[in-house]
Amino acid sequence: MKLATWNVNSIKARLATVLETLRQIDCDVICLQEIKCETDAFPYLELEDLGYNCAVLGQKSYNGVALLSKFPLDEIVKGLPGDDGDEQARYIEAVICADNPVRIASLYLPNGNPAPGPKYDYKLAWMKRLKARATELLEHEESFIISGDYNVIPRDIDCWDPELWKDDALARPATRAAFQELKFLGFSEAFEVADNRSHQYTFWDYQGGAFTKDHGVRIDHHLLSPQAADRLNSVKIYRKARAATKPSDHVPVIINITD
Repeated sequence: MKLATWNVNSIKARLATVLETLRQIDCDVICLQEIKCETDAFPYLELEDLGYNCAVLGQKSYNGVALLSKFPLDEIVKGLPGDDGDEQARYIEAVICADNPVRIASLYLPNGNPAPGPKYDYKLAWMKRLKARATELLEHEESFIISGDYNVIPRDIDCWDPELWKDDALARPATRAAFQELKFLGFSEAFEVADNRSHQYTFWDYQGGAFTKDHGVRIDHHLLSPQAADRLNSVKIYRKARAATKPSDHVPVIINITD
């Protein structure tokens, strides 16, 4: 099974680019983030034409996540459990009904800037809820993958200039500690396991020629349960997408797991 995570930074504004990139990478499952449209406004027909079943949790103008699968979807969960008052569309989860099923979550973790402040407090609280959900699902001892834009730079080597980013919400010690707590539950981070080269990025800002200068950060991740990690074969950062016409500022991160 070939699976990708990708923050598309508005699926309607970049639909042509998204469709062409999805044709190029030809994945069985796609986790999308920051679709920036309401659920009913999602371009279902265009993606169904590519062979995907779609599960979507949208929000007008902001956030929004989706799961696309060439296999049937079951047990769909919309929204991260733990706070009924949270109206931000940042989490969707489903079982991919392949011959060897896997549960997948697509998440768009809060940015948290400016930090410190209320937005950073929300980020850390959201990560605590994610840890609680992950703990609950690990008890089922099934293949489970949490994929998405984590807005977390795990290590200095995942950033072009650690000194510049050290006070940013994406790299603050509390952010990194919360990410490590997730991993300590028993998750493996796909890139670290299958590649682990330094200065390999998944996001480049639109400003200042960041992509041309390779001034990027690695913030898009796949966390795999022990059962899923045993099936991991490879990981690839699809940099080509950043050079496309009207690109997202993120690129797909693709993993292959044994069927």
